[in-house]
Order: sequence, then structure tokens, then C-alpha cells
Amino acid sequence: MSNVYFILALFSIFNLLTIYIITMKKLLALLALLVGFAFNSNAQGGTIKFKSEKHDFGKVSEGTQAAYTFEFTNTGSTPVVISNVQPSCGCTTPEWTREPIMPGKTGKVTASYNSTGRPGPFNKTITVVNNGAVSQIVLAIQGVVEPKK
Repeated sequence: MSNVYFILALFSIFNLLTIYIITMKKLLALLALLVGFAFNSNAQGGTIKFKSEKHDFGKVSEGTQAAYTFEFTNTGSTPVVISNVQPSCGCTTPEWTREPIMPGKTGKVTASYNSTGRPGPFNKTITVVNNGAVSQIVLAIQGVVEPKK
């Protein structure tokens, strides 16, 4: 009879150890995940800092191509790549620095507004999509197109 109790005791200890090991594995996995998030959130990536995010052309004569170049610096610690620059309409054409912008280096985004057939005020945006800390930056251009006389 004592052998039965001994076997039951061993079985119970085995079950408790199994539960303990599984629980410890889960705790270690959770701890590793939290440490990974902590390191990830403290790692500073590339950061685009524009000198100005808005430009006012003032008065523009109808039929001219109004262009402005937004300059920026990568103030982060890793290269930044601009993957796309999306204007809010077809009347604005963007051009941008296509190669990676290394930390401390500068780049440009140029917005050209076609004023032909568009008299009156305009306010357009250009969204800069990149791999930096802020993945989308919205630039703005505005002005008033004076009609041809």
C-alpha cells in the first residue's frame, strides 16, 4: 500500500514541476518580449526635420509654374529613405531626394504648382512617406493665382 502512496506522491511532484516549468517559460518569454520592446522604443531611428513645412507663394500670375523647395535634415541616427511623395491633386508635381539621407545630411522635396486655368486661391498638401520616426509628414503650399488680363 505504501508503494501506491509513494507513486502518487511522485506523480504529484512531477505534475507540480511540469506546471512550474511551463509557467517559468511563459514568464521568461514575456520578460524577453518586454525587454525587446524597451530596447526598440529607446532606439532612435532616422528623423526628418524640415526647415519649414509650409510655404506661401503670395500672388502668382496665371499660367506660371510656381515651385518651392522644402529642405530637411536627418537629425536621427540611421539613414532615412523617402519612398513616396504624394500631392493632394494632379496640379502639383513633386520631386525629392531619392537616395538614402544619412544622419546629419540634408535632402529636398520640391513642389511645383501649375497655375494654368486655376485663378483664385489655392491651398495644396504634399505627403512625404518615409522610413523615419514619423513615417508621414505633410507639407503645404498656398497662394492666390491672379487671372490673366
